[in-house]
This record gives sequence, C-alpha cells and structure tokens, in this order.
Amino acid sequence: MKKIYTIVLMVFGMHVVFAQQDAQYTQYMYNMSVINPAYTTSTESIINFGGFYRSQWTGVEGAPQTSNFFVHSPISNKMEAGLSIVSDNIGDIVKESNVFADFAYKLDLEQHGMLSFGVKVGATFFNVDYNGLQFESGDMFTDPLFMENLNRTNFNMGFGVYYNTDNYYVGFSIPNILKGKHLDEENGRYRGVEDPHMFLTGGYVFDINSTFKFKPTFMLKGVDGAPVSLDITANALYDNRVEFGVGYRTDDALMASFNILVTPELKMGYAYDYTLSNHGPYSNGSHEFMILYNLDLYNFNKGFDKSPRFF
Repeated sequence: MKKIYTIVLMVFGMHVVFAQQDAQYTQYMYNMSVINPAYTTSTESIINFGGFYRSQWTGVEGAPQTSNFFVHSPISNKMEAGLSIVSDNIGDIVKESNVFADFAYKLDLEQHGMLSFGVKVGATFFNVDYNGLQFESGDMFTDPLFMENLNRTNFNMGFGVYYNTDNYYVGFSIPNILKGKHLDEENGRYRGVEDPHMFLTGGYVFDINSTFKFKPTFMLKGVDGAPVSLDITANALYDNRVEFGVGYRTDDALMASFNILVTPELKMGYAYDYTLSNHGPYSNGSHEFMILYNLDLYNFNKGFDKSPRFF
C-alpha cells in the first residue's frame, strides 16, 4: 500500500481553497486543442493527432501524472471538429478523466488572417479510491471525507476565440465554464469544487534569416482564489525541423524543451521543468513528452507542414 497521504491531502486542499487545478503543460503551444476549442489548422483533408504525457514532481511518491490525446480536423471550409481526452492520476488514488468534443467556426479574413470561435461539450469523470491510502502513523483516519470512495460524473462545457495570421496568434478560452463538484455537500455547499480556468495565449514568429526563426510565446492562466500563473517561452527553430526552447513559469519552474520534425507528418518533443516552488527540494523536476502526427486522408497536401502548429 502506498504511503501517499500527504500528496492526496495536498490535492484535496487545492480543491477546498480553489487553487489552480487544471493540468499544466510546458509545451502548451502544441497542445492548444485541449486548452482552446477555437484552435484550428485550416488545412483541408488533414487529420491532426496529438498525445502528451507529463510526470509532475518526479521522485515524490504519489505525484500527479497527466496524459492526454486529441484529434481534430476541418470538416468544411468554415468548420472544424475534434475530440480531446485528458487523464490525471495521483498515486492511483485520485483519478480524473475529461472527455470533450470540440467544435469551431472559422471566419476567413483573407489578408487579415483567420478568426475562429469554438465550444467544448463533454464530461468529467472523478474517482477516488481511499483503499490505497496508508498513513504514516498507522492510525485509522476518521475524517468523514475519507471514509467513502467517490465516483462522480459532471457535465461541463467551455468556449474560446482564436485569431491567427502567418506570423502570430492570440487566443482566449475558458475550457470549463461550470464548477465541478467533487466532494460531499455540507450545509448546502460543496466542500470541494473545481472552478473555471481562464487562458490567454499568444505567440509570434520572427524570421531571423533563411535558416533560423525566433518564436516567443506566452500563456496566462487564472482561476478565482489563486494567483495568476504566467508561462513565458522563447524558442529557436532551425531549418523548420529542430527546435530548442527555454521558459519561465512564475513562482513555479524554469523550463527547457526540444522537439524535432522527424518526417513532414511526425513531430516529437520533450520538456523538462526545474521546480522553483517549495516542492523543489523533494522532487527531481517534471518531465513532459509529446508526439504530433498529421494524417493526409486524400494525399492532397503531400510534404505540407505549415499550419498554426508551426507556432
């Protein structure tokens, strides 16, 4: 039985005081479908697949592990649809899965770029198995919150707006508009809820020369009752194939990333976070892996690799 009492209490504490709860990603610029349903690629006949795996605070027993999968594709010259699945696992005790369908409507502004509006519709499946807990003292824990396993399903929805040109993008989204009620009701109020998170993202591509491009990006994340979190990254792209990046997350981590375009259809990447918060002395940082694949159903765009994912 795993001794992960402290990490589980920390997670529930975050729910009670309304801290940041949504999964975070260092390579967020390649994971926009999960954050913003308005994100589009505008490349007909191409189906975009993506997968991420993140191990948070490695070395800490019971630390969070997050995986997600997404797929999206244009279904007409004005509409795009997709599916995103996000799974969080904390010590095999707390498990949460989010399954959402994404729909976006695109407005072609011609030489002025592309503007899209999107919605998410889906459900969150929240499960807690207290049988896996073992406390350091060996004493029975009598808090009623921890006496009965939880298994809840909550409907949710979100929206977003996304604007991009060939050189830059900006987006705003709230992927979970409704509060998720996870713990039992007391005196008419839930003691554990997940509040809506707001995301503001943006990025720009500077052509340094024919070989190098400089790609600064940012992500601002906010939720009621918690400090605003800001991710700032600076990436250098070489020959449209190899990319190196560094970044900073306020009061949390220093970040480094690397990705490579293996083939015109396949991109793979890795990121490492050096923890600056009070978890730093107890962890070996965080690791994140990604894989992106573009499937051309009708071979219309053979060798084509330019899309908003370029950012």
